Amino acid sequence: MFQGTTRRRMVWTLLAGLLALAVPCLAGSNATLQKATLIPQWEPQAQFAGYYVALAKGFYAAEGVDMTILRGGPSRPPSQLLREGKAQFGTFFLTSALLERAAGLRLVNLAQFVPHSTVLLIAKKADGIEKPTDLNGRRVSVWGPEFRQTIEAFFQRQGVTATTVPQGFTVNIFLRGAVSACSAMRYNEYHAIVNAGLDPDELTVFALADYGLDLPEDGLYALEETTRNDPELCRAVARASIQGWRWAFEHPDAALDIVMSHVAAAHLPTNRMHQQWMLTQLRQAMTAPDEPFGALTRERYAAAAETLRQAGLADTVPDYEVFHVPLR
Repeated sequence: MFQGTTRRRMVWTLLAGLLALAVPCLAGSNATLQKATLIPQWEPQAQFAGYYVALAKGFYAAEGVDMTILRGGPSRPPSQLLREGKAQFGTFFLTSALLERAAGLRLVNLAQFVPHSTVLLIAKKADGIEKPTDLNGRRVSVWGPEFRQTIEAFFQRQGVTATTVPQGFTVNIFLRGAVSACSAMRYNEYHAIVNAGLDPDELTVFALADYGLDLPEDGLYALEETTRNDPELCRAVARASIQGWRWAFEHPDAALDIVMSHVAAAHLPTNRMHQQWMLTQLRQAMTAPDEPFGALTRERYAAAAETLRQAGLADTVPDYEVFHVPLR
């Protein structure tokens, strides 16, 4: 009896000692996580599922990063937050990033997730709009500067002179007839318009990719200074983000649970069905067999640069090797 009690005390003493050693180690491990902040272009939605997944599944933490993901949107553009030092990483359309760089914000592409254009202009056939020039003299709602470059290039190429008005979070201005056409992403606003009761046969849809404007969209960016001063942090964030997107596409239901938790926290007027459509459409856009996942190809970069030059939006762009830094 005495010997058994002694053994138990010895075991508990040993376990307590090991725990005492382990706790500082765990605390030290947490303390070594490097803080970083990511700002997406828009409010929480499946467009950014890979980043939310990487946060929720611990992929950033496993890479040594204590990541915070902010709410984006028109009042919090990534360009502003990176410029002010309130975020180290942001998502941009390639054309937007190039124009920001031309304006002095030295952005660098770390990973390219959407290699093709999903931008649409949508009108109603009942309004007599069937070809691009039918938009002449019409009111067209267009997003802010983070998203509008491809639409401006489309207008120029097609000889369209339209009156543009600001477009916010919804397409209500189009549904109510206040504009003749609206901007849309195939994975977002198009679905919202159809769900609002308009039959696809009633719509004229101008897919900008069909008009020689198949330009890359969402990519992961940092400032050139960040890549120079802390390349390992940039590598870690890029690796974890790529892992997050792969996991999201392999586990769409679980990924949607994570997305909807961010949507609910932001009190946004959307639903799971719409977010499921978005994730499915993004998977199709992001996993084309002819595109290396997460990489910006030289050919697509050159096409975007040339489009901006032809549209008179940017006189010069940096060399591909300077702008795209594959840090994975």
